[in-house]
Amino acid sequence: MTEALQRSVDTYFSTLFVGSDPALDGALSASTAAGLPEIQVSAPQGKLLHLLARMRNARRILEIGTLGGYSAIQMARALPPDGRLLSLEFDPKHAEVARANIARAGLAEKVEIRVGRALDLLPTIATEGGGPFDLVFIDADKEHNPDYFGWALKLSRPGTMIIVDNVVRDGAVLDAESKEESTRGTRRVLEMMASEPRVTATAVQSVGAKGWDGMAMAVVLP
Repeated sequence: MTEALQRSVDTYFSTLFVGSDPALDGALSASTAAGLPEIQVSAPQGKLLHLLARMRNARRILEIGTLGGYSAIQMARALPPDGRLLSLEFDPKHAEVARANIARAGLAEKVEIRVGRALDLLPTIATEGGGPFDLVFIDADKEHNPDYFGWALKLSRPGTMIIVDNVVRDGAVLDAESKEESTRGTRRVLEMMASEPRVTATAVQSVGAKGWDGMAMAVVLP
């Protein structure tokens, strides 16, 4: 199975289930024009996040890692009229691009982007009574995934779904001796999810436009 074939299948799925979408297509174009790294979720993955938010009947969503706002648009579209999504982004330029993309999608009233180091912002959110959230999507610097998962638990309630992106990393996750911080952080968060008695969790592999990767998902137990 070649990478070209994987991408072709992703294109086929995108055409069927996402199609031509001015807001999403515009978000990608604007992000590329602004020089943002092309590391956002793929179109089928974005639609998966949308469906998971719908299935969860999410009213409050927390996203750690905004980038250009592509995944935020998909998840925010699943919210009810009074639903809200809070997204945390370290890079001010990324946040500026994301805000513009989200506004063009007609979602500015539903989405708030806060700029700063997530580990500095999360305690403030907790102090403000920002939780509990119904869905938490973690897609930021991988070395801090264990810390993000810990905060996701603090800001959750029974039934909250916690999703961690990029957990396969072209198979690097198997390397228990890896010195690469992103791999170490990924392995640690997976071990936390597997051993945490407050959640039930799994991880799934995927191939496609984003290469060989996957997501881990957990649901907070009653």
